[in-house]
Amino acid sequence: MSIRGLKKKQPKIFKVKVITMDAEMEFSCEMKWKGKDLFDLVCRALGLRETWFFGLQYAVKGVCAWLKMEKKVLEQEIPKEDPIKFWFLAKFYPEKVEEELLQEITQHLFFLQVKKQILDEEIYCSPEVTVLLASYAVQAKYGDYDPNFHKPGFLAQDELLPKRVVKQYQMTVHMWEEKITAWYAEHRGIARDEAEMNYLKIAQDLAMYGVNYFSIEQNKSHTDLLLGVDAKGIHVYSVNNRFSPNKSFEWSAIRNISYSEKEMEHQRLAREKQLREEAERAKDELERRLFQLEAEARQANEALLHSKETAELLAEKAQIAEEEAKLLAQNAAEAEQERQRLEITALKTKEEKRLMEQKVREAERIAAKLVKESDLRTKETEYLKQDLSEAREAEHRAKQRLLDVTQVSHPHTSRYPQPSPVVCGDLGVEKGCTKFDLRDVDLKRLSLEIERERLDYLEKSKNFEDRLKELKSEIHALKLEGKQKGPISHWNEVFGSLDPTLRRVPSWIKLGEAQGGQAERLQRPFPPCLLNALHSWPCINTNCCAMTGEKCSRTNNSISNNTGAGTRKNIVKVQQRDSDVIYI
Repeated sequence: MSIRGLKKKQPKIFKVKVITMDAEMEFSCEMKWKGKDLFDLVCRALGLRETWFFGLQYAVKGVCAWLKMEKKVLEQEIPKEDPIKFWFLAKFYPEKVEEELLQEITQHLFFLQVKKQILDEEIYCSPEVTVLLASYAVQAKYGDYDPNFHKPGFLAQDELLPKRVVKQYQMTVHMWEEKITAWYAEHRGIARDEAEMNYLKIAQDLAMYGVNYFSIEQNKSHTDLLLGVDAKGIHVYSVNNRFSPNKSFEWSAIRNISYSEKEMEHQRLAREKQLREEAERAKDELERRLFQLEAEARQANEALLHSKETAELLAEKAQIAEEEAKLLAQNAAEAEQERQRLEITALKTKEEKRLMEQKVREAERIAAKLVKESDLRTKETEYLKQDLSEAREAEHRAKQRLLDVTQVSHPHTSRYPQPSPVVCGDLGVEKGCTKFDLRDVDLKRLSLEIERERLDYLEKSKNFEDRLKELKSEIHALKLEGKQKGPISHWNEVFGSLDPTLRRVPSWIKLGEAQGGQAERLQRPFPPCLLNALHSWPCINTNCCAMTGEKCSRTNNSISNNTGAGTRKNIVKVQQRDSDVIYI
């Protein structure tokens, strides 16, 4: 085939430029194509299935018209330009966008068109609603708000509010951005398609939403009117008021519409009605299928949640069982430690009880011994006092006899006063004097016995002192323990813990009970004279503190015997000193 023949067989084409709300597309169309052929090509390019809402619009001499589907493209009054421009726009608006707009691309195209109409003030919107709609538009474009990324000024290049609203208030761009951002931050977690649907649900309640206006000229009154067509019906507006119609006709009340090109338009409307009915049926089927799938998904989700809850419950029970096992093991270990501690405490208590009983018995024995020794020393003291009295009388008689003998032997010397001889402690006279043998043997014997008794007493006192020091320290420790437990409960615990056969109260405690109150007995567990025996000779007075518990006032006793003007004082002196020396 020749090149000329090929040229004849190639179809003639013309270029078309279709502008959507977010893109521009160019197509090569054949000369014989009708408007429906071009429209279907654009819908396939966009992936749009809900085609009945949209159409191709063109402008001729400042008037906008829709491309007819049944007529050839080039036979219509389209602009003579290359390429020919068409706008792919929504021609019919749904009454309820949430129920009728199913495809995501359909929602997106409606969102972009309605947004542009609000910004261009083709749809009136109050300032408060425009700020809310702008926040949903920002959420659809930028996603969730992030203060680290969306810093002040990030909306400077976006057109979000109508110029009328911006000029209406004396607010800066920064102030408007703060208001939009405050709403924008509240939309966290909303997806893009959900944000666009929220935008459309708010916009569909506006008064001028979805209304297509057509000019009407009345020859008689020469007044211009506007015919508005929307999903609810046909409305008549005045040119200066597009908010409230002068008259409205709902689609359910309209029976017949007459206009030019009735036959073709009737077919087109019938075709569109059929397509719409088919679309409604397909929509109902899709909705039914969608509901079924949603129910199945919900059941599956519930089963998944139930299985998750069961698994979580089992895991929680396992964790609780493990914690209970650990707690039981810990309690068992603590119980074992407590048992061991109680056993050790019981052993210590038994040992302390045994030692306490032993100390009490020792204290009773020492107390009884000290009482016995005190009685014995009292009796010995009486005997010594009696012997001392007899010795003094004998000494007095011996001195008297010595004086008489001296006067007989030296009769002339009696006229003159002679110095008195100094009598020594062993009943002798000064050097050079004659010794007399008047009861000398008895005096020496008495002196030896007194010296022996004194030495014996010193030795025993030293032993008693050592033993009583130990007893004092033990009693002091018992007093400290008794202060913590209480003065009365201490002795009750001590004597109450003894064996019944050993619960005999010491004699010195019984003696204290006979003399004073209980508080005084606990404060003075031993008679003071018994404790004073560590540092002094036992008290000579038999009616003193050994029975009454009072402090003896006779700590320094002197016995004087005046034998006359020329005799010395013979002193028996009992002193309470650390050296425990008795001078006679």
